[in-house]
Amino acid sequence: QVQLEESGGGSVQAGGSLRLSCAASGLVVSNYVMGWFRQAPGKEREFVSVISGSDPFIDYTDSVKGRFTISRDNARNTVYIQMNSLKPEDTAVYYCGATGNIRRFIDPGFYVYWGQGIQVTVSS
Repeated sequence: QVQLEESGGGSVQAGGSLRLSCAASGLVVSNYVMGWFRQAPGKEREFVSVISGSDPFIDYTDSVKGRFTISRDNARNTVYIQMNSLKPEDTAVYYCGATGNIRRFIDPGFYVYWGQGIQVTVSS
């Protein structure tokens, strides 16, 4: 049984930092495309970042480039996203997802496994 468990969320002021973790069981994160998504109230789930493969391949949505950093610890079977210089518009529930489809990594519909989500709130 596959489980993805996010942790590290919370409330911070604008300009602050948080690091989210996604601990996986039942799959090996280095063998999957691992993505971070977020969903604000009344909005669709949107792509934030992805890490995949042995090199690895990494990408970010434009709004977080230069502020967020995704990483992976294969020994801990965990994916992280370090979020710096947080803005109020980063407020959302953040989800970790896993898929085998690297060509559609920005589309949440192609992710097979999801965590339960974790709240990030940034106040101005």
